[in-house]
Amino acid sequence: MAGRINYQTASYQCIRPGELWQCNWLEETGTICSLVYDIPNKKISTLLAFSQGHWERPQEAHGDKRNPADFERWRGLAKIGKQTDRFMLNEQADILEAFKGKGDLVPIDPEAETI
Repeated sequence: MAGRINYQTASYQCIRPGELWQCNWLEETGTICSLVYDIPNKKISTLLAFSQGHWERPQEAHGDKRNPADFERWRGLAKIGKQTDRFMLNEQADILEAFKGKGDLVPIDPEAETI
């Protein structure tokens, strides 16, 4: 999601130790995200269930969650449509490089609001 700086509480589960992990989260826009990391095959598979607001107004979904105006706008996108008005998108990609650690990510306030 180029143009979007976000962080979220996510659930993780090991599917097959040392091989497969799944990560899931819900965004303020109402979009449901899921990914599976296939370690030995260096692949990532994703499923996104975009809320109608997020899908139909992608530019409004850009921004930084730390900016209160962006955060509130994203929450407004979640109110457009209903649960069945979603656009589902699944993609797969090869992982070219794997990094450990936080890299140059901006730290998150431990008290920051997440879903």
